[in-house]
Amino acid sequence: MEIMDNFSINAVEDVVASHCYPRDAASILLIELDGLEVEVKTSSERVQSICRQNGARSITIATEPSERLKLWQGRKAAFAAAGKLSPNYFVQDGVIPRTKLAYVLGEINILSQHYGYRIANVFHAGDGNLHPLILYDESVPGSLAKVEELGGEILKLCVRVGGSISGEHGIGADKRCFMPDMFTAADLETMQWVRQVFNPKELANPGKVFPTPRTCGESAHSHLPLDLDDASLF
Repeated sequence: MEIMDNFSINAVEDVVASHCYPRDAASILLIELDGLEVEVKTSSERVQSICRQNGARSITIATEPSERLKLWQGRKAAFAAAGKLSPNYFVQDGVIPRTKLAYVLGEINILSQHYGYRIANVFHAGDGNLHPLILYDESVPGSLAKVEELGGEILKLCVRVGGSISGEHGIGADKRCFMPDMFTAADLETMQWVRQVFNPKELANPGKVFPTPRTCGESAHSHLPLDLDDASLF
């Protein structure tokens, strides 16, 4: 189950011209069902009923493979379409409870207006996995730093509503600064001790996953450093 907001809808229609997505819709929901024929039929009827009860103004059903591919064509082209709108885009990856989707989208829109950067929302609604695309121009001095700050605010928002700072792409060098927003100092210390057992020489992904006070300004100023005896764990 996937969601695309109005910004994304118009972007993909400009590029793909599938004529499947209503340009004036606030968002569209793509739902795919599989299983035995009788099971899919029953599930489809139930899904349609739920959508109508929640204000869906129109429902399109793909009964042929070609129709199905056409409906999915726009979603699969969403990232490429964003590249047509802006010289650069910054993709974030966070998870929220599905019951918070509407609220979080509203908050992301507020953040977009506050920072002055357009955000296209394309995400895996069934998993609550967000992939906001922040559009910017890296040739503008300081733009990347502001976009990264905006991306961080989206991650913090995810945590505040009971979600996570990563849904499917993991924690690398970029997101490690936000680990203390999810875990306590004791949690992080325990994780690093476990990591040290399997990675005593720090050969596996050095400088990733865990916040490093020496290099991560946010972690150093917002949270107390971990009290570890062995500094090599950092």
